[in-house]
Amino acid sequence: MASLMLEEALSAPEAVAAQHMYSDERLSVLARQLAQRPPKLALTVARGSSDHAANYFAYLTMQRLGVPVVSLPMSLMTLHRAPLAVDGALAVALSQSGQSPDLVDTMAALGAAGATTVALVNKPDSPLSEACEWAVPLAAGAERSVAATKSYIATLAAVARLVAHWGNDRALLAALETLPERLADAAEQDWSAALPVLKDAERIMVVGRGLGFAVALEAALKFKETCAIQAEAFSSAEIKHGPMALIDEGYPLLVFAPRGPEQAGILALADEMRGRGARVLLVAPADVAGRDLTLATADDAVLDPLTAIQSFYVMAAHLAEARGLNPDAPRHLQKVTCTL
Repeated sequence: MASLMLEEALSAPEAVAAQHMYSDERLSVLARQLAQRPPKLALTVARGSSDHAANYFAYLTMQRLGVPVVSLPMSLMTLHRAPLAVDGALAVALSQSGQSPDLVDTMAALGAAGATTVALVNKPDSPLSEACEWAVPLAAGAERSVAATKSYIATLAAVARLVAHWGNDRALLAALETLPERLADAAEQDWSAALPVLKDAERIMVVGRGLGFAVALEAALKFKETCAIQAEAFSSAEIKHGPMALIDEGYPLLVFAPRGPEQAGILALADEMRGRGARVLLVAPADVAGRDLTLATADDAVLDPLTAIQSFYVMAAHLAEARGLNPDAPRHLQKVTCTL
């Protein structure tokens, strides 16, 4: 019987389609407000997989809109009561459950200090939603597996929708309409070549850059969470600044090389690491001859990270079972984590 993780990962296209129906109009209204009163700074508030989605939000917002984005350490607000000058700033919280006290208290404090507060949350009736001026449902539906899959993809899609509406980016909005079909294509990609390489692995580096770094972070977390592999994510620009010292003969690397100006450098790095004896699993579009795993592409290159993580989730669910693990019951973990 298929794991819940696999079932929920495969339902991501439906979640993204539902989001278009139930959340797009609200995101459009929010974006009009942001366009009328442009914030000079945006803050993100998130943990775990949601924080990886926040990384995607930061890069896409800065790339397409030119608004600087900072990830806010919540302890500044919850433990130190720092008097941050955020009047007129945009504060975006990203969460599945919307229940953790640190997110709720931080967003309430930022709102009281004058920030426009937005919750991208899978449970719209949550405490986080109540604490924010704007609450936008991810529309992913209930997620029963501890490992987040469809809710992560839905969060990335919501981020892209917000940025597209904010910048009146018609091409990106059109690409989002076809995204469910592209995700379905991604779920059918054959990544089984990764299984013999990783079945007995104890460690791995996951490499990405730019918008692709968000999925490198997420993949590394899932390797730890569901497969008990010690995984670290690095930007391809950082590998030679120290991490390369760890790479020896047979060291596995999962390298994400989506389309974009970063791709050439990532491909060159993959070739160099192969020359050093590393066991590289290169994720790249079909037109890249040296790929090991095929990356299904979207109708806008900035959405390729979503198709990449869709294919990864399917592979990771199978890998966990190949390693004798239950991906729905990671050791020591629970679905909702509450921190201060």
